[in-house]
Amino acid sequence: MNGSAYGEYVMATLFNQHVDSLTYYTIGTGVGAGTVIGGNFVGELGHPEVGHVRLKRHPDDLDFDGICPFHGDCLEGLVAGPTFDARLGKPGKDVPLTDHVWDIMAYYVAQAALQVTLTLRPGKIVFGGGVVSPEFLIKVRSEFAKLMNNYVDVGDLDEYIVMPLVKNNGSATVGDFAMALKELNK
Repeated sequence: MNGSAYGEYVMATLFNQHVDSLTYYTIGTGVGAGTVIGGNFVGELGHPEVGHVRLKRHPDDLDFDGICPFHGDCLEGLVAGPTFDARLGKPGKDVPLTDHVWDIMAYYVAQAALQVTLTLRPGKIVFGGGVVSPEFLIKVRSEFAKLMNNYVDVGDLDEYIVMPLVKNNGSATVGDFAMALKELNK
């Protein structure tokens, strides 16, 4: 997760985007995140385990137990890719974005974005991984706006909650090489 976060941090600089801090979530087989502030990672003993934060359940999702073997209905247990098979008996790629399960998942992902916003106040939140698409992030931004309820200003949500700058989930590769170069130059 830290590699992806650092990759996006480096790429933002290359694209002349002033971002001093960001959190990068990967939502795929599991859920994880890394946060970079001022070029440094948050967390001394590894990346924060934000994939396992607890969430308020969506009223239309109370019968789903979640798939996390440790917590059941934590963020990862409710939105990771394998939840589609557990909920619907088919992979997420076969579930149209009009299916209500996407609204439920957007509600959960928006809660994660709200938590990191109110806790760390990053300059940007990036969502990558196989579950995430630009259309899904539209739903996430809408839910985030409802949950935030104008409590704090984060600016334009289209610029605050974004897809990765590096396509095809390549942020980790960019970040890993950038960190290796940084170490070599010490």
